[in-house]
Amino acid sequence: MEQSSLKTAAAYQSAQRALADLKHSVFVVLATGPAGGMRNSQIGRALGIYAGHVRHQGHISRTLLEMMLKEGVVDQDAQSKLWKLRDPGSVTSSEEVDEPAEE
Repeated sequence: MEQSSLKTAAAYQSAQRALADLKHSVFVVLATGPAGGMRNSQIGRALGIYAGHVRHQGHISRTLLEMMLKEGVVDQDAQSKLWKLRDPGSVTSSEEVDEPAEE
């Protein structure tokens, strides 16, 4: 592998570790936060990642929450806009993984 390809692969791995660390931090804040959930601004400020340039505050935490929503880790209440960890027992039948039948 070329030197530049090795550097690119290392940078990619570093970025993926950083994302995993950030998502873990969001998970911990939600797990230890109020039972009713938290707003994006509360999560972002708790982690020191809410700031941004003009009119773009909260984009980092909001992006992480959206990624975690797609991964099935969090849910957002449409009315209150509060984010919570997803109840592991709330998987719907369309989301269940087919398991092989026991013989």
